[in-house]
Amino acid sequence: MFKSGFVSIIGRPNVGKSTLLNQILKQKLTIVTSKPQTTRNKIQGIYTTDDCQIIFIDTPGIHKAHHELGNVMNKFAIGSLDAIDLVLFVVDASTKKGAGDDFILEELRKSKVPTILVLNKVDLVEDEVKLKQNIDSYKEAFNFVGGLTISASNGHNIDLLIDKVKDQLDEGPMYYPEDQLLDQPIRFVVAEMIREKVLLKTKEEVPHSVAIMIEKFVEPKQENGIVEIYAAIIVDRESQKKIIIGKKGSMIKEIGTLARKDIVNLLGNKVYLELFVKVVPNWRDNKMMLRSLGYDPKNT
Repeated sequence: MFKSGFVSIIGRPNVGKSTLLNQILKQKLTIVTSKPQTTRNKIQGIYTTDDCQIIFIDTPGIHKAHHELGNVMNKFAIGSLDAIDLVLFVVDASTKKGAGDDFILEELRKSKVPTILVLNKVDLVEDEVKLKQNIDSYKEAFNFVGGLTISASNGHNIDLLIDKVKDQLDEGPMYYPEDQLLDQPIRFVVAEMIREKVLLKTKEEVPHSVAIMIEKFVEPKQENGIVEIYAAIIVDRESQKKIIIGKKGSMIKEIGTLARKDIVNLLGNKVYLELFVKVVPNWRDNKMMLRSLGYDPKNT
């Protein structure tokens, strides 16, 4: 019997949702940083074996929005609860249940979708008594169909989690080709890889003010040719542009060097990557700009 289904990965920012998806797929396809709201889009990762195909939907962390971009991100996350088979509610096992978790639990009650509690970062927990108290607080708040402690960073209990997911799914078709891992185009993945390096290299308000737009993507005519990529790093203010460019262009050069390595590994070709910075004031509240960058609430 071949099983299949759609599984939404829900949780607050920085609980390890994208790290979990990368661990399940055994390949880095979604970006990961310590910055809140690193994931901005709804991304489907496709896990396929001989007896199942599970489409895991990685979502932005649900948070208190301060811009239209934040509103769209929350809509992506909450909208992922529609027409799915199962939810993985991912929480940080090393911290107590908070107001943000309670808000998500209320949305889960409304959706009535079967939900597995996934307590991530168990490797950071030193006090087993507090861990048990934390688990009990979630069990008292919601009727989960199962629960598991994991460490997405080191792979602890990931195979067991996949087995639990399979147990909850029914017989179904293969929705995607068996070799497909992501529902997003290559241009999207490349843009995310560039944005990841900006997040890793900058501080304070800059990471939240950055978006990437692939202006040009030229595939080689020959099999081993060079892929040409021209990408704009979009920011809110001129001061942020100066930070990203850096002294004598040092920062943008470093961002480009780091991003190019990941892109080469992804594409398997040599890559020419040219980055430049555009200042678009208040782009995070500009609905037309958000749609052009792929942050369209209609896609929830």
